[in-house]
Amino acid sequence: MAANGEVRSKRKKSPIKVLDRPSKIYKQDPYPDEAENGHSPEDDSYSMETDGEDRISLPPTTATADSAEWQATIEKVVRNVVSIHFCQTCSFDTDSAISSEATGFVVDAERGYILTNRHVVGAGPFWGYCIFDNHEECDVYPVYRDPVHDFGILRFDPKAIKYMPLTELILRPDLAKVGVEIRVVGNDAGEKLSILSGVISRLDRNAPEYGEGYSDFNTNYIQAAAAASGGSSGSPVVNLDGHAVALQAGGRADGAATDYFLPLDRPLRALECIKKGEAIARGTIQTQWVIKPFDECRRLGLTSTWEAAIRKLFPKETGMLVAEIVLPEGPADKQLEEGDVLVRVNGELLTQFVKLDSILDSSVGKKVSLLVQRGGKDIEVELSVGDLHAITPDRFVTVAGGSFHDLSYQQARLYAVPVKGVYVCEAAGSFKFEATESGWIIESIDQRKTPDLDTFIKVISTIPDRARVVVTYKHLRDLHTINTSIIHIDRHWSDKMRMAIRNDATGVWDFTELAEALPAAPPARCKANFARLDTVGHPAAAEVIQSFVRVSCTMPLKLDGFPRARKIGFGLVINAEKGLVIVSRAVVPFDLCDISLTIAESIIVEAKVIFLHPLANYAIIQYDPSLVDAPVKSAKLATDTIKQGAPTTFLGFNQNLRAVVTPTTVTDITAVAIPSNASAPRYRAINLDAITVDTGLSGQCGSVVLIREDGTVEALWLSYLGERSPSNQKDVEYHLGLATPTLLPIVNQINSSVTPSLRILNVETNIVQMSQCRIMGVSEYCIAKVAEANPSRHQLFMVRKIDCAPPAGYDDQSLHEGDIILTLNDKLITRVSELDIMYDHEYLDAVIVRRGEEMALR
Repeated sequence: MAANGEVRSKRKKSPIKVLDRPSKIYKQDPYPDEAENGHSPEDDSYSMETDGEDRISLPPTTATADSAEWQATIEKVVRNVVSIHFCQTCSFDTDSAISSEATGFVVDAERGYILTNRHVVGAGPFWGYCIFDNHEECDVYPVYRDPVHDFGILRFDPKAIKYMPLTELILRPDLAKVGVEIRVVGNDAGEKLSILSGVISRLDRNAPEYGEGYSDFNTNYIQAAAAASGGSSGSPVVNLDGHAVALQAGGRADGAATDYFLPLDRPLRALECIKKGEAIARGTIQTQWVIKPFDECRRLGLTSTWEAAIRKLFPKETGMLVAEIVLPEGPADKQLEEGDVLVRVNGELLTQFVKLDSILDSSVGKKVSLLVQRGGKDIEVELSVGDLHAITPDRFVTVAGGSFHDLSYQQARLYAVPVKGVYVCEAAGSFKFEATESGWIIESIDQRKTPDLDTFIKVISTIPDRARVVVTYKHLRDLHTINTSIIHIDRHWSDKMRMAIRNDATGVWDFTELAEALPAAPPARCKANFARLDTVGHPAAAEVIQSFVRVSCTMPLKLDGFPRARKIGFGLVINAEKGLVIVSRAVVPFDLCDISLTIAESIIVEAKVIFLHPLANYAIIQYDPSLVDAPVKSAKLATDTIKQGAPTTFLGFNQNLRAVVTPTTVTDITAVAIPSNASAPRYRAINLDAITVDTGLSGQCGSVVLIREDGTVEALWLSYLGERSPSNQKDVEYHLGLATPTLLPIVNQINSSVTPSLRILNVETNIVQMSQCRIMGVSEYCIAKVAEANPSRHQLFMVRKIDCAPPAGYDDQSLHEGDIILTLNDKLITRVSELDIMYDHEYLDAVIVRRGEEMALR
């Protein structure tokens, strides 16, 4: 009895990112009698029946010492097996960009052909090399990947292998029989060579389903117990004579020693066509079939007359082919129905996938006659056979950061939808939609329909850079819902529009550049008024709201460990005449970005970075005020520092971008340390005095000001990007206040058209109290001076961390971790704001305490 579980990937888990099968999605079993005892109804794709003469339950063979015959066979086979290291370089069809390892084996030593899995070769661009048993290596190039079945053929240069004679494995699909002892020879679990033993237990298993990714179908699979794991994809399954009888393809993920092998009938046909230089014809009627046992077929309407005829002609058969999915708008649409039992094709009784494939492949562009049983009645239909290669994409276009191709048969079958539409295979750049990164179909752009890739190219090539257009799109899971968004077309960071077409002769993809990017249209002046903020008892808030603008920052590349490609927040206008806006660096982290401002919820203008503060977590950006006809007001910044316990008004925007206002009180002003991110170094604010307030809104809002009754801004309330939580892998943002007097030196310089040039000490500090200072060697005199200089906070600062080591020869005149800073340029340092003296001086005279001794540094 089989244990319940998932299909297991045969792919390597380490040391590099591996090509794992996607998480499995199970379908409810409408035919529970098909499952054996103890088998759950969720697993109909993996049911393992034990009734019938071909379903003998055989225990897995243990890895004991092989006989002399097997040892001789393995010695011969391993010379043909190669370890494949590959990279699928970009997302395409069902495959995401990935790097991994797998296995293959030589099937033509003279021409240099290697057989492996289709999920290794992939549908899109591929780069890889193979390593032979003697550790010689050479590049490999795709020759063929089947549109449906899980096999592909790679080519290598036989002349590149100089130190061992090349041999090949003979493909013998006819020798795969129940009870045959086999060996799986391959790159199992990342080992260069592993040999796993087993016994074939079934020949008529349906192809395993792997959820939302590539899955084989319309073929039977061979089942055995070999317990292979990651990296064994593409391994040869050999018999005692050393012939390849099957191809390793999948297994279970629940620990059960069950493996699934692809029969070699179709790979052998493809290999023979390639050797002859012939095209590999592949026909389809866009219908997925599954094997159902006779008892299930009877429930679906198979008559006893036809069952008797089938059993007489095929005495060993225990089931027939049943239609499971008929694609809308395909050749079989409205002619075949799900549940139809296939009886005859072109007048010939048929129960096997191999025969059905053979008929369809030889009938491309022609018609075939099918007789099916539906509810006990004979239904005969004539269907046109389409070209399977024609509905399998072999090209894609990249534009505005995204990649697109026509929807594939694989994706259409997975969701039972028509094979049509423009599929977003890389949802990035301008086309990075919400919620998920894959599965989108573009319906229209700029109010123009895009039914296919050629039309999409024509439409997108007419849209200028930086244009904002309406795009409608659907997800394959929910084609009944049309999503509508406004996107910003990027043709400056991603200025090229390129078409890539697969070249099976060379094994690479040929790239050609399409239409040049159209220049951005000149911006026009727009008029708007701010919405009135209806507040009770806060008249100043209605005025200050006219100093807020919404800031949208889009980053074309991920830099400095910043986790997002797009961030939205609010900024405060500090000079309306010059268009200067101050905003958190959690919104604008660096200047390699596109910034747009929305003013009065109506006018959109572009902005650029003027200044990024290296420590204090704010940026100053600028827009063109001549483009804005709206009553934007400059915020009035306070020149004196807000005090603890002072009443203030909390005005800003919450997570829903809605304005909020409430009276509150300053609860504390103290130096804080934003935690660093251990997984990836990135910008964070250091050496800062943070303000906290007594309101629940403080943790919900990241774009706020604290204002007085007259509307003077006493502090900015900013978002601070912190660490990534190890529990949920989400980035923590802290919301804290920054007093406006610390901004004024920088703001005044920028208002005067002077670009600030700041010098900083490369240190991070933390507070030490007087009790600690006394123990660490600070004199009583200095402790008394601290109490005199800062009556509210008796504190000094200790060097917690140094960014980088001092230059050679300057070690004695540099700060060290653990130093307590007393004075800088004869100024006692008891507040974070007093460290700002470093900004304007090339050298500082410092007095510190190091290892209990007072020292002077320069």
